[in-house]
Amino acid sequence: MRSQPAPARVVWASLIRPRDPVARQWLDLLDDEVDPQILDCLEPSLVVWSSLWTDRLDERIRFDIEPDGYESRLRWTLLTPGPQPAASRIGHMRFRLNVLVNERLRRSYGQ
Repeated sequence: MRSQPAPARVVWASLIRPRDPVARQWLDLLDDEVDPQILDCLEPSLVVWSSLWTDRLDERIRFDIEPDGYESRLRWTLLTPGPQPAASRIGHMRFRLNVLVNERLRRSYGQ
């Protein structure tokens, strides 16, 4: 779980609409990645995305958001219901999520 410099409702909205044209763009995908679909959500505390990876379509990404004063705390969890990918593949997926969430999303709020 990492802090985000925005209120929980703002973080929730950023995850629900990652390509919102009136917001700063932060979801910069690679060639082997696709835009996520929203599979579940509960404002302002939960968002579940479909997989970002074309070769791992069963993956899910769960975001749990907690208010923390004027900011929020965000935890992402990579859910793998099928066969476990190789350790190097898991490492790549975790790295990408860290870049997208803990770097790109954070920067979109001016941090």
